[in-house]
Amino acid sequence: MKLKRTHMATALLQAPLGESVTVCGWVQSRRDHGGVVFVDLRDGSGLIQLVMDPQVNPEAHTSADRLRAEFVVAAKGRLLERDADKINADRPTGRLEIKVDELEILNTAKTPPFEIDDDLNVEESLRLKYRYLDLRRPSVQERLKVRHRVTQTIRNYLSDQGFYEIETPMLIKTTPEGARDYLVPSRVHPGHFYALPQSPQIYKQILMVAGLERYFQIARCFRDEDLRADRQPEFTQLDLEMSFVDEEDVRGMNEGLIAHLFKEILNVEVKLPLPVLAYDDAMARYGSDKPDTRFGLELVDFTEIMKTAEFQAFASVAQSGGLIKGIRLEGAAEQMTRNELDQLRSRSIRYGGKGLVWFIYKPEGLTSPVAKFFSESELNAIQTVSGAQTGDIVIMMADKAKVVHDVLGRLRLDLGERFNLIDKTRWDILWVNAFPMFEWDEKSGNWLAQHHPFTSPKPEHIEKLFSDPGAVRAQAYDLVINGVEMSSGSVRVHNRDLQEKIFQAMQIPEEEALNKFGFMLGAFDYGAPPHGGMGYGLDRLVMLMTGQETIREVIAFPKTQAASCLMTDAPGTASKEQMEELHLRTVMPQPKAQS
Repeated sequence: MKLKRTHMATALLQAPLGESVTVCGWVQSRRDHGGVVFVDLRDGSGLIQLVMDPQVNPEAHTSADRLRAEFVVAAKGRLLERDADKINADRPTGRLEIKVDELEILNTAKTPPFEIDDDLNVEESLRLKYRYLDLRRPSVQERLKVRHRVTQTIRNYLSDQGFYEIETPMLIKTTPEGARDYLVPSRVHPGHFYALPQSPQIYKQILMVAGLERYFQIARCFRDEDLRADRQPEFTQLDLEMSFVDEEDVRGMNEGLIAHLFKEILNVEVKLPLPVLAYDDAMARYGSDKPDTRFGLELVDFTEIMKTAEFQAFASVAQSGGLIKGIRLEGAAEQMTRNELDQLRSRSIRYGGKGLVWFIYKPEGLTSPVAKFFSESELNAIQTVSGAQTGDIVIMMADKAKVVHDVLGRLRLDLGERFNLIDKTRWDILWVNAFPMFEWDEKSGNWLAQHHPFTSPKPEHIEKLFSDPGAVRAQAYDLVINGVEMSSGSVRVHNRDLQEKIFQAMQIPEEEALNKFGFMLGAFDYGAPPHGGMGYGLDRLVMLMTGQETIREVIAFPKTQAASCLMTDAPGTASKEQMEELHLRTVMPQPKAQS
């Protein structure tokens, strides 16, 4: 490489006109206009136009004839201002060009499978197979730059608040944290396995016992679980922990962090303190523990008035402890067709319900497929409780509380989109707290920790650990941004006696508890301080801040929803020698077909 870069493309905005400059980058496009060749050169900052004129340098012009998209070049020449009628107002450097007097082709390129252009609609599988080309697109690079700025801002803010960044191990002992572990066989300990951490939970609590008081880490985490838009088998988490704090202290610290991030990255002012919504209220009003509060459509409870209803399908559910709830759709009578209502019912079944019914309040009267099963007073009560007016539709369903909330919570989001009720320019950030300590698992027949078993129950609920586990509320809290769970945290257990009681309530045998958590229980015997913390999904945070639909768009090398890498063809098989070295024996699958 003979030519050495002097400027990035956008740095030329500050360079004096007429100065000799050298730029390097990729050929975005090439145009031949009557002998003069124009090239848009792309580097990490943007685009700059090169002009190869045979009158200026015949040799550079001859070389320009060879240029094709994605050739890597260096160009030296004079920086000039374009003619007024040639200025490109859509580009920061649109008034500038370089009259090239020396051109060096640093590398050629095959024709790429898709253009390196933000406006193209390229299938994701093709983008991921050629991820090194997809990463050249300016919008993709911009998202990764935002991610860099987010992590740098976090590090600086927390360091200023007295936190220390401390790394925790990647090879740990397997622990029950809600998802399957990725296991790593040990060569030197035959038959034994490490696990990749689902989170640094135990280690950050040990750091508090160790007296470090304020810890954070941008941690890599691993979960072997079924994937969706906002999940990956490996992901990044901001983890932090604080000693001698209660829930309000932790929330206050994190509110400051979030407000600082939104101001620095998006120039958005976040009003503090953030609103706090108890879990039970969130479920009752929105059917979700991560409610999107940018729009209404809150759930309406009809359970009480249905207990004596003539419609037995609803009355029996209400009398047996289930719920009858619905949503009032203002002004929807003229907007939703019968076919749409049928599709809504089908969707409710796909979401896990048994279907739903509707009441349409038209000027000529009430229309409903189930109206004949209700008395006039019951129909009046439905209208009164829902607040329905002429022109409205009320949808209703009956089932167990969990099913009703889950189905209506999802339908509420669908309907918010359908009626354009969601203000996409708005940021609604809130806390949801007072989560149930446990949730009943039908499969195992046990109470499982809803967050994790190291979450501390509310002090006044400790006495219910064995008598009424389902009523115990935890000192747990989630940060929710626009209906997305952004972070989750809790005040932790710091007392061995209480921790052992929680294991007993979950029916974890003493021997199993000692085998898996003995080191932690032992640490509690040596003066563990009260402590609490948070874990943020960093990928989700950047996804929201950059307006993307999936976290794959903000990860440099993401996996597919089948947890595979199309670029490297991972996962792959291991050789017989590797398997023997690790003391493993398995039925080897057939080699995957090469892409």
